[in-house]
Amino acid sequence: MTARHVWGWGLAEQALALDDVRPRVEPFFGEAAELTGASPRLPTPRVPVPEALKAFASASDEARVGHAMGKAYPERVRGFRGDFSSAPDLVATPANEAELLATFEAAAKLKLSVTPFGGGSSVVGGVEPKLGPGSNGTVSLDLSKFDRVLEVDSVSRLARVEAGVFGPALERQLAEHGLTLRHFPQSFEFSTLGGWIATRAGGHFATGPTHIDDLVHSVRMLAPRGVISTKSFPASGAAVDPNRLVIGSEGVLGVITEAWMRVRPRPAFRASASVQFSEYPAAVACVRELSQSGLSPANCRLLDPMEAMVNGVVFDGSSVLVLGFESASHSMKSAIDEALRITARHHGRCEAGAQLREGASERANDAGEAWRRSFLQGPYLQDALIRLGLVADTFETACTWSRFDALYAGVTGAMNEALQKQCGGGVVSCRFTHVYPDGPAPYFTFIGKGREGAELEQWQALKRAASDAVTAHGGTITHHHAVGRTHRPWYEREVPAPFLDVLRAAKKTLDPDALLNPGVLFD
Repeated sequence: MTARHVWGWGLAEQALALDDVRPRVEPFFGEAAELTGASPRLPTPRVPVPEALKAFASASDEARVGHAMGKAYPERVRGFRGDFSSAPDLVATPANEAELLATFEAAAKLKLSVTPFGGGSSVVGGVEPKLGPGSNGTVSLDLSKFDRVLEVDSVSRLARVEAGVFGPALERQLAEHGLTLRHFPQSFEFSTLGGWIATRAGGHFATGPTHIDDLVHSVRMLAPRGVISTKSFPASGAAVDPNRLVIGSEGVLGVITEAWMRVRPRPAFRASASVQFSEYPAAVACVRELSQSGLSPANCRLLDPMEAMVNGVVFDGSSVLVLGFESASHSMKSAIDEALRITARHHGRCEAGAQLREGASERANDAGEAWRRSFLQGPYLQDALIRLGLVADTFETACTWSRFDALYAGVTGAMNEALQKQCGGGVVSCRFTHVYPDGPAPYFTFIGKGREGAELEQWQALKRAASDAVTAHGGTITHHHAVGRTHRPWYEREVPAPFLDVLRAAKKTLDPDALLNPGVLFD
């Protein structure tokens, strides 16, 4: 496998050429010169590798640099500058649960904090090693050796999968059985099943079973003081669902080692269309009707005019709706035809008409696949913008349809004001990543010109403005990016206070020495 980028996203060889990126941003920000990065600098380990862990742990510079941080904007900027002061003192890579438990035991004995690390794709400060109160050092716990599909129940359409498997490897193994999890977050290539479960990731489907929550059948989590292994039932009404304690726990209660997942046959029938709207409110009303129609499109992504322009889709001020349907068993023609009738009622224009693929296997040049490849390439753009000295990031939320108009106006207004103050102006755009009958999940992007050396302070002010505006207008602090450390102040205001007490009590039971992921979700 080609080497991973040291500080940026994905594979080093896939980094975007700046000459390809400049035409997209210079019309908004003027000529952009390339900044100079620095080689990694990291501190000497505070503790040696414990004797009990030497067979599967390392304190090499390479291992420590690769586990020093996630992929949030401030982490990438620090990495670009060569600041790897957050590097763990050692990296443990257990191959089985016995070695995982040995890591817990050594960490408790030596007072080391332990941070679970899947693919390292967190954008909310969820995998950066941190010292807990009284900690002597930090351990990054790499689950990449837990990488197999262990068992497939084709009758029940279930697969038992180890938590450290990356998205592409998971899909390759399921394809041998003609199955797919069909969960494609933007981090798909560089994130793991356990990470998806721990952070309640949002995946491929714009409607229907989109969150990983919907796909988890049962789960196994090891904690320093116990094991939570839930039973295999299609559904249960037996009190509080223990799966829900594990899903979204973000590595503070235990380490997910495997899960039974709901899988499905691979799709063979597809339909897609691209629809333009002259008026954004009409486009929003159209998507609301689609979400409440029962048609359940797999793809229902609405780009506002600025989002469409920045991404080079159209330049005439139109909003663009990307629609897609898929099935393993039957034609999607009637579904796409009905969807286009709905868009026409809202004055949407689909000049190319619907594209149908029926009874064919997935191909790289399929329209849906082309969109997915572009989607997966998105995080590489942020690296290029950092190199060009721009402050660029995304944030997402979800709200009810009745609140969306006020949220959209309030958030874009607050961000334009903050960008003017921090950067002398900038760009704010929005797309829907997912839609529900009761509301959309808007995903915002902001870009402004950085002041060299002050980018982190600018980002912090912009991120605070975004989070304050989202919560002030009735949105959740995160729809699918998780809480981590970045979103924790707003999460604490959003969640009922007694529930946080329940989570703290669960941590005291499962992790009494507070080894795991200090500072994530709560103190």
